[in-house]
Amino acid sequence: MANQETLLKGPVDVNGRLYAWPQSPVVVICVDGSEPAYHERAIADGRMPFLESMLQDGADLRAQCVMPSFTNPNNLSIATGAPPAVHGICGNYFFDAASGAEVMMNDPALLRAPTIFAEFADRGAKVAVVTAKDKLRLLLGHNLQGICFSAEKADQLTVADNGIDNILERVEMGLPPVYSAGLSELVLAAGVNILAQDRPDLMYLSLTDYIQHKHAPGSPVANDFYAMLDGYLADLDMLGAVVVITADHGMNAKSDGHGCPQVIYLQQILDQLPAGVLGGGTSRVVLPITDPYPAHHGALGSCATLYLPPASDLEAVTCRLIREDGIIEVLRRDEACGRFELPADRIGDLVVIADRNTALGTSPERHDLSALSEPLRSHGGLSEQTVPFLVNRPVNSLPAGHRLRNFDAYWVATALTEQ
Repeated sequence: MANQETLLKGPVDVNGRLYAWPQSPVVVICVDGSEPAYHERAIADGRMPFLESMLQDGADLRAQCVMPSFTNPNNLSIATGAPPAVHGICGNYFFDAASGAEVMMNDPALLRAPTIFAEFADRGAKVAVVTAKDKLRLLLGHNLQGICFSAEKADQLTVADNGIDNILERVEMGLPPVYSAGLSELVLAAGVNILAQDRPDLMYLSLTDYIQHKHAPGSPVANDFYAMLDGYLADLDMLGAVVVITADHGMNAKSDGHGCPQVIYLQQILDQLPAGVLGGGTSRVVLPITDPYPAHHGALGSCATLYLPPASDLEAVTCRLIREDGIIEVLRRDEACGRFELPADRIGDLVVIADRNTALGTSPERHDLSALSEPLRSHGGLSEQTVPFLVNRPVNSLPAGHRLRNFDAYWVATALTEQ
């Protein structure tokens, strides 16, 4: 029995990477949309005293998220410890060539690799996954025997489906609106409660970027949000967890000085090209940011993929697009997949990336911006790749030449952190 227990609690191989069995509970928090300036400004303004003290003894690092810098590919990269070329989730939304339809990337059938959560649970670990948005729950919880639920549906939990029930009663909170900071607070409150009462070996807490889409770093509302986060970080630390705080992507203003969205409508440009350039066929612009929460961003981000007719002159299309002020990269499929580690069968002929302050759309009539109550802030491009990587314990040196990624979170927590 002892030998069997040692085997079960030995290193776990997930997608070609070894993870040590945690000696203390490991909690990874994905603060959706949290570019480093958010916590830096909050600390400078005296709103995150625990994090300020934590980083004096822990690790204050920066990492790169995967491209495109959207929610689904990065959450699944953190969950699998691997890039989209391995797990297959390359956006919130993609064009399924097999069915000829544009679909949300929410279906676990699209996932091509096991998660760290499921693999550890199979070895007997207690695992808890709490996400703000329900769109991520099925992907993150694929094949997981453990706790898995979304704050969005926290009033509908059952032990059979979610591994837990009555979480609102346990944390003494009501169900917050989807478009609120309260949704993230519920995730954090649930995480603290579950850590205290159920003591999981691994926990993942994924927040929503509602605040970051609307409020810049250092603004009063943003600082209030990060002050709230600070309190829960202190609770998790006090409960003895190894805590890693990272993000799925950063966030930038995509508006001009008057607050008007700066958008390049790619379908308009393609439709104005001479028929010979596209071979007389029909083009398709796919925006991977598209998800069920359009009030966040109006489906406008800084990365798009283009599907062009077979006879298209890709060089001519590329030359036309790169002349557009605000577009900084136009990459062919093979180049984009090699550079960004993407699955080639789920990417269009061209990948277009905009600059820090520009968003990409299809055509104006296909974007409802009426729900944007503040100037547009969004993500998806190279400018949103740098994210925090904060640890409440000292971290051993990374291997020489290793480029820290947000999906290194569980590897660093289990293999490189003093527990």
